[in-house]
Amino acid sequence: MRCLLLPEHGGGWGAMERGLSHRTHTQATVRMLPTFIRATPDGTERGEFLVLELGDTDLRVLWQGGRLGSGRGATSALLIPSLAPQLFAFMATCLCEFLDGLRTRQTDFELGFSFPFSCRQTRLDQGYLISWTKGFKCPGVEGRDVVELLQSAINKQARYHIKVIAVVNDTTGTMMSCDASAGPCEVGLVVDAGTNSCFMAEARHVEVVEESDGRMGVVTEWGSFGDNGALNDVLSPYDHQVDQGSLNPGKQRFEKMIGGLYLGEIVRHILVELFSGHTTPALLTKGLVQTQDILEITDEQVGLATAQRVLRALGLEASDQDCFSMQQVCSAVCLRAAGLCAAGLAAILSHMCRNRELPASPVPGSPLVPRFSETLQQLVKPLAPECEVTLVQSDDGSGKGIAMVAAVASRLAAQRLQVNQTLALLQLSPDALGKVQALLRREMELGLKKETHAMSSVRMLPTYICATPDGSERGDFLALDLGGTNFRVLLVKVHSREQGGVQILSEVYSIPPNVAQGPGTQLFDHIVECIVDFQTKQGMMGHTLPLGFTFSFPCQQTSLDQVRGRGDRRC
Repeated sequence: MRCLLLPEHGGGWGAMERGLSHRTHTQATVRMLPTFIRATPDGTERGEFLVLELGDTDLRVLWQGGRLGSGRGATSALLIPSLAPQLFAFMATCLCEFLDGLRTRQTDFELGFSFPFSCRQTRLDQGYLISWTKGFKCPGVEGRDVVELLQSAINKQARYHIKVIAVVNDTTGTMMSCDASAGPCEVGLVVDAGTNSCFMAEARHVEVVEESDGRMGVVTEWGSFGDNGALNDVLSPYDHQVDQGSLNPGKQRFEKMIGGLYLGEIVRHILVELFSGHTTPALLTKGLVQTQDILEITDEQVGLATAQRVLRALGLEASDQDCFSMQQVCSAVCLRAAGLCAAGLAAILSHMCRNRELPASPVPGSPLVPRFSETLQQLVKPLAPECEVTLVQSDDGSGKGIAMVAAVASRLAAQRLQVNQTLALLQLSPDALGKVQALLRREMELGLKKETHAMSSVRMLPTYICATPDGSERGDFLALDLGGTNFRVLLVKVHSREQGGVQILSEVYSIPPNVAQGPGTQLFDHIVECIVDFQTKQGMMGHTLPLGFTFSFPCQQTSLDQVRGRGDRRC
């Protein structure tokens, strides 16, 4: 099997990097959409949440409570309406009917919304639909905020106070559904009608958002990989036929090689070629080969019997060789799908491996081949040998995961509130700063006046420096810079800019603890000894130079070269 997604070849991750880059995001085929999920569950999540899960053919409402380990749910068949208001009104009605059935006195609820279509999110509770896929064509939704549409429909019911706090892709829900007791899970993979993946990226790598600290959940939307022709070398004639017969030709090329919505059609087109001399109207009819049949045919126990049944339903002869050939076709199509998933997953894992250790990666419950996670693990290992990763089954698909997203968001919000309340004590309003300014100005004025100087907390000590440099200064000077545990002796040569400007030679001398804590005479004797040492090393013995002394302690000066120490025990 050929594959362009090998990470070392740069195909898969190269396309993903373009989606993460601010400069190339709009042109990228793999969109890498930020989810604004900043953390995975840590096991401390608590609360009660509603979950609304929009599927391909149905709508599920869940109630997750307590430690988010159990809940109640209801499923309604979904008939895709012709207009957006009808779709969201239907969802709102199902929500209210579900709550009616709970017979609860509670009227206020927080809701997580699973919306399995590409959205441009600007925050956790705001997502603008980019495009429909998987057979949805409901007009009036693309480009609009699906949370706003749902919230408006809920509000019109006027029966319960339900606040939508998160919109989440079903892939992210899969990642978030895993049991936190076994460690964090930060990669998610969904393979059902379509396919998608997600992972927790370092936020600094997601250039399309302002956040740069911590982590940011990213949905790859890798179903569109290859829409720019990158997969042309691995597309078969059957893939082209499936694409041309789809609702969106030229789009979602990667997904059409993997998703269950398309595998039956791939197999059917192969059978048309294998039975080219014996085609039947049923074999030429789109949609008569089901993905569920393909999965059964790959089973070693019942596969040949299922192949016989399917071939006869298509009006074809079903000899033992024909059944065996069909089983080989179905296995090859499913194995290729698993291999493409493995290559895409390996691209993500290799990227994450370069940054940090990898947690487990959940795999959805509906396998393309028997023991799908085992097959996927076997295929991933040679593609990303540097990574150690464990594939685990997701718990309840994305339903529990959506509740976990809401719970994590609630936990982080509570943490932020606690931090903000603590930091609020440190925040100063403009009025408070103005008050500090006025008080300080008053103390400074008191410190400058002879009659109030002694009582001022701001000493305002005169330095007897009467001017700042004007650029005409010239000459050689010694300088002392006394700090806490050491001091510097410097030779400063001040010349014109043409002659090199200011040149400094210096040496650092330590102040032993016994000198720093001893009598003042001992400190200054030590300073003089260091000055003599410096002059000797610089060949300056016998030279007389002006000396400036930086003394970083409060002093009462009586002239530029005369001070009295004020309470410093080291002087």
